[in-house]
Parts: sequence; C-alpha cells; structure tokens
Amino acid sequence: MSDSDGKKTLGLRGAPRSGNVKQSFSHGRTKNVVVETKRKRVVVPKPGASKPGAGSSAPSGDPSRRPAGISDAEMARRLKAVQAAKAREAEETARRAAEEKARAEDRERRRAEAEAKEREQREAEERAKQKAADEERQRKESEENARRAAAEAATAKEAPKPEQRSAPTGGRPAPSEAPRREREQRQTRGKGRDDNRRSGKLTLNQALSGGEGNRQKSLAAMKRKQERARQKAMGGSVEREKVIRDVQVPETIVVSELANRMAERVGDVVKSLMNMGMMVTQNQSIDADTAELIIEEFGHNVVRVSDADVEDVIADIEDKDDDLEPRPAVITIMGHVDHGKTSLLDAIRDAKVVAGEAGGITQHIGAYQVKTDGGATLTFLDTPGHAAFTSMRSRGAQVTDIVVLVVAADDAVMPQTIEAINHAKAAEVPMIVAINKVDKPDANPDKVRTDLLQHEVIVEKMSGEVQDVEVSAITGQGLDELLEAIALQAEILELKANSDRAAQGAVIEAQLDVGRGPVATVLVQKGTLRQGDIFVVGEQYGKVRALINDKGDRVKEAGPSVPVEVLGLNGTPEAGDVLNVTSTEAQAREIADYREQAAKDKRAAAGAATTLEQLMQKAKEDESVSELPILVKADVQGSAEAIVQAMEKIGNDEVRVRVLHSGVGAITETDIGLAEASGAPVMGFNVRANTSARNTANQKGVEIRYYSVIYDLVDDVKAAASGLLSAEIKENFIGYAEIKDVFKVSNVGKVAGCLVTEGVARRSAGVRLLRDNVVIHEGTLKTLKRFKDEVAEVQSGQECGMAFENYDDIRKGDVIEIFEREEVTRTLD
Repeated sequence: MSDSDGKKTLGLRGAPRSGNVKQSFSHGRTKNVVVETKRKRVVVPKPGASKPGAGSSAPSGDPSRRPAGISDAEMARRLKAVQAAKAREAEETARRAAEEKARAEDRERRRAEAEAKEREQREAEERAKQKAADEERQRKESEENARRAAAEAATAKEAPKPEQRSAPTGGRPAPSEAPRREREQRQTRGKGRDDNRRSGKLTLNQALSGGEGNRQKSLAAMKRKQERARQKAMGGSVEREKVIRDVQVPETIVVSELANRMAERVGDVVKSLMNMGMMVTQNQSIDADTAELIIEEFGHNVVRVSDADVEDVIADIEDKDDDLEPRPAVITIMGHVDHGKTSLLDAIRDAKVVAGEAGGITQHIGAYQVKTDGGATLTFLDTPGHAAFTSMRSRGAQVTDIVVLVVAADDAVMPQTIEAINHAKAAEVPMIVAINKVDKPDANPDKVRTDLLQHEVIVEKMSGEVQDVEVSAITGQGLDELLEAIALQAEILELKANSDRAAQGAVIEAQLDVGRGPVATVLVQKGTLRQGDIFVVGEQYGKVRALINDKGDRVKEAGPSVPVEVLGLNGTPEAGDVLNVTSTEAQAREIADYREQAAKDKRAAAGAATTLEQLMQKAKEDESVSELPILVKADVQGSAEAIVQAMEKIGNDEVRVRVLHSGVGAITETDIGLAEASGAPVMGFNVRANTSARNTANQKGVEIRYYSVIYDLVDDVKAAASGLLSAEIKENFIGYAEIKDVFKVSNVGKVAGCLVTEGVARRSAGVRLLRDNVVIHEGTLKTLKRFKDEVAEVQSGQECGMAFENYDDIRKGDVIEIFEREEVTRTLD
C-alpha cells in the first residue's frame, strides 16, 4: 500500500501543527517521528445568533445583568456547571461524614477489641495462677501421701508377721516400692519445673537443630504493646504528668545548667530562647530575669538566689551551753603614748619588748600569753598610743574582754586616754585603771583619779565601780595586785567558748614576710584552729601551713583566746578581718572572690560621681588644689593603715596629700615605676628597697625615704606639703600724702605737689590714689622729688613732688596712700 492510494491520513480536525522529532536509541540507532499538536478551538458567538424570544429550553437569565458577549447557551452551560459543582460539594460532604462515622466506629471496635483482649489476658492470668495453685496443692498432697506411705512401710518392716510375708498386698504397692516412686515423682516434678522455667527461651541445641526456637516476648513488652494499642485506639497518646520543680536561679546561669535544673531538654530551652529573640547556644550565659521567664514558661517555680549566699556556709552557729568550756581572758592594754603600757606588759611577761620598738613607742599590736602564779592563763594585747593608731586601738577594744587603762601618775588624762575610754565604752567591756609610774617623785595618783571623773570613770577609791591599781613597771610595785584584779574580773565574766567546732578568729595584725610570705597574727575566738585547716579571711583564703605562738615556737593547734601567727595565706589580709574555717578549698576561694568583687564595686561606686554637675564641680575644685602624691610601704598592715589615715588629715583647701598606693612589704621595682610615672616620693616605714628597686630608683631619679618613727614621717610630709602653698602677701601701710596742687612738667606730664601728712613716702613703694575715700588708681610712682632732686623717700611733714606711672588724672585735694607688700611663708598646722 502506497501513500497515494487515495485514503485520507488519520488525524484531528482543524489545522494541526506538525513537526519532525528525532529520537535516539542505543547502539547509535535513530528514528524520525512526526508530532502533531492540536490547537484549542475558541468559539466566538456571532452577534444576533440567538434572539430573545426564540424557543430555548435553557434559562437565558437577565440580559441586563449578563456580561457582554455571553450567549444564552454559554450562560446555561455556566449555570449547569455551578449546579454540578454544588452537587459534587454535597456529595463530598456526605462522603466525609460517612468516613468520619466509619473511623469512629472503627475506633470503638478497636477499643472494644483491646478491652476484650485485655480482659481475656487478665482471665488467662487468673486461670494460670489458679492452675499453679492447684498444682502446688496437689504436689503437697502427693508429698504428704508419700511420707505417710514411707512411714507405714517402715513400721511394717520393723514388725513383720509370718503370715503377712506371703499374703498379697491387695492392690497397695509394696513398702519397698514407695521410696522409689517418691524419687520418680520428685524427678518428674523437677523436670517439669525446669521445662517451665526454660520455656520460651532459645537454647543452643534448638538453634542448631532448627527446632522451635522463637523466643516469646516478655510480659513487660506485651504490656507496653497493649498500652500503645489502647492509646492508638483512644485516638492519641496520653501525656505523662508533669513534675513541677523549684529551680534556683543565680545572677547569671549557663543555658545547659538551667535545662539540667529544670530537667528539660537543652534543645527545648534553646528553642524557647530563640522564640524570645535571643540567639544563644547551650554554653552561653543568660541573666536571672531571662532565666526566670524561661522557667515560668516551662511551668516550674523560680527561686532567686544571690551571690551573697555563698557566705551562708560560714554562718555563725549558736553554741549549746553543754559544749561551752572555760577560756582565758583577753586583756587589752590601752592609754596615751609614753605612759608606760609596753613597759608594764614587759614587767608582767618578764621580757624586753620595748627595746625593739623604734623611738621607744609601740607602733604595732602585740599579742602575748602570760601564766600567773595562780596557774591562770591570760592573753594580753598591747596597742600603740600614738594619735595615728586610732584604728588599732579600736580593733583591740573590739576583740577584748577586759581593758586595762594605763595612765601615768606624773602626767594627766591626755587625748589618747580619753579616746581609749571611749573605745572601751563603745565595746561595752569592763575597765581596770592602772596608775603607772607611782615611783616617780612628782607622781600624783589622786590627780589622775580626779581627772577621770570628768569622763565618767569613777574608781573604787572614789566610791565607784571601776577597779584602780597603783603600779610601777620599773620597781614591779602593784603587779600582783593588777593580775589579781584582772583574774577577779575574768572570774566575774565567766568566759566560756566551744573548742570543738570550726575555728573563728580576728586578725590582729598582718604583714608580708620575705621568707615566709603573708603572715597574719590571729586571735582565735571560737573553736580550734589546726594545722591543715582551710580558711577564708576577708578577701584572702589559704590553708594553715604552720602555726607559731607568741614565743616563736611551732604548735599544732590553737584554741579559744590563743594568739598565733598563721602562715599559708595567698595574700595579705586587712587588719580586723574575721577568719573562718571552711570545709573545702572551693568554698573558701568562692567566698574570697565574691568579697573581692564586692569591695571593687563598692570602691568604684564611691569614687564615681553620680551626676554631671558633680563631675564639673569636682573638676573645678581640683583646678585650685595642689596635690602632693606619695607612695607608702610599711612592715605591717596596721602601720600602713595608720599612715594613710594620717596623710588624709594633712592639707587644707589649697593643698592635700594623695596616697597613690599603700602596701605591706619591701619596696619593689613596681613601686619605683609607679612613683616615676606620677612624680611621687616613696615613703618606707620599717621596710627597705630591694637591690633592683634601688638601682631603678637611682637611674630614674626617684626619691626613697626611710622612717622608723611615725612622728618623723608625718612631719616630713607636712613640711613638703607646706612648700606647695602659695606665699601669703601682706600689705604694710607706711604713709599718707595730700595733693596741694598739680603742675604740668614737660617730658614728665602732670606732677602732684604733695605734703606727707603721715609716715613716710618711698620711691619703691606702691601707691593708691584716693578721691573722696574711694580708690581711683593703684600703681607705682614714676618720680619722687624733693625740690629739684630725685630722692628715695620723704619723711612726714615735708613737701615733695610725685608723678604716677602711666596715669595723669590727679586733682587738688586727692590723697595718696603709700604701702609696701611683704610675702609671708605659710605652713600647714
């Protein structure tokens, strides 16, 4: 058959678009294929094709509301399509309702099946239990029967009759067969129990032989499966009951730690934070307010804690009365400087402490223990009497039980005596007055007693309650009476402490020793401080490396009221800090870090101005104030504190002393570098500079001054600060002159003819021109002539000629005031 046989080709009506497409096959084969594309036919109604009124079965609609160009047939077709769509929607709704009903019936059926299966399982378990109970009862009955048969057989064997030996047993088994049957029954029962125990487990023989080795699921697995099926049949999973926890929130917390405290997934916590707009990871920290929002979102309770809670581990514990034991009394020796406090203590201790003090005055707190002839142990604290050591005396009064006020009999009540009385009253401790130096010829103890009345201290000899003893540190007079009075007062106080607890004490003094490091003199108040204890004191912490008593001997422990030197600190504490023993080093470090940060924040808050006006006012004040910067290094913490306080008192509105840095220990190269940068001298009190510091100071020209007595240091600083004061200008009026007439002189200008009415007129002096007692001009004289001669001065009652420098407005009757200026050097009081 050819292509031109007259038949039409197969195709679609219309004008199809044809084209050739080349298909590729494997092995290089190709094939051309004719592709035809049918174009969609668009029917455009002809105008006037359908006229209204022609008999049409389809509704035509309102022609006025019909869109333009839509025929009646098209409109009918569209309405029919809308009706078909509504019918399909109704069918779809009915179908969905039927499916929902079928699903509900299916869920009910599954639930009923699950409940029926669970009920059947419970019934099966009950039947199994009942069957096991029946088998156990049958086993016990069979054992009882076997024991009974064995007993009867034994009885028959013991007393057999001749006629019974050959008689038949009548169906009962022979006695000899009972033990055998009993053994068989036991073996059978054991085998059955073993089979039951091994049932459902795959053995090696079963696995190798291909027998039935499918293990059955455990009871727990079956219960879990039934629970899942029941939940699925109920239409959803049942959530577990949520556990609400109390979550502690510090100032900052890591996200992962917050999740652990809430027992929530870390991912959920991070997701919640991201929903709040915080893109954080689990290792980042968030603040307490954000953590509180997260905890409330997860439904837990928030417990806010502060950084200060770290100190709760060292909270003061009230000791029970049963645990208290008697302790030695702590006595503080106080009084004015050079009234014999240390000498009196030396006489009691039979030592020579005063010989080691520079200038013969005490500049440190000394702590000593003394045993009296009666066997009592007393702890003495010796405080300095200089005015600068107010803080030391205050610390001594705070840690003491009894204050011994030493007053010289040849002197009177002095300022530091009054201060010691006030410290004792503030500490609310009893006082004993020791009137010293009664061996001197000019001693007058009664005057001392009378002077004490002005400060409300009434001694026993003046019908008061305060004990007074006349003593002499040189001759030893009255020392026994003083110790007896102290022992009596201690007995009245009934001093007790608990030695079986963590130690607590007060730092009396602290220093930086070159060979031993930071050393603190501690007075133990409660408990027992032992070698190896971990402690925290102020902003420092450490471990007790060694304990040294007041005699220089090493001890293993120190009980209440025992002063010891503690070695093993990581830094030098402040005098007056409280020492507390902790259980772990981590606790001690955490408490010390918190206290250090709190102290830094406090200092920063105190040094910062709160408003811009305060900043401007401070800057304006500093412009007119000259500062003398100094660096202070001392041997102990108490001395450094006293020097700094003394320096703060030096100065006035124009000059002040600024302590750039104060510390304990030798002068180092770092101190020299700071002094060079600020142009300040270095003041060393009982310390010296090391070799490198001395060389650096010589190279950079930094001045180092050494002192052993606090008087000398204060006086030198006061003299240096006085040099910064501007000299005071003092005016001395030396004379007055009255202008009688005014003359004009060529090359000179106006010249006043004057009469010196008072004092003397000098050429070098300053002058003021007064008109009606009002100052018109102040300046100097250009010329002073007597007749035609230039003179240096003119005496009172004589006439002279005067001309002012750069001023000509002079009139007859004006008064000239002559004065001289004098510079007066000022000093700080």
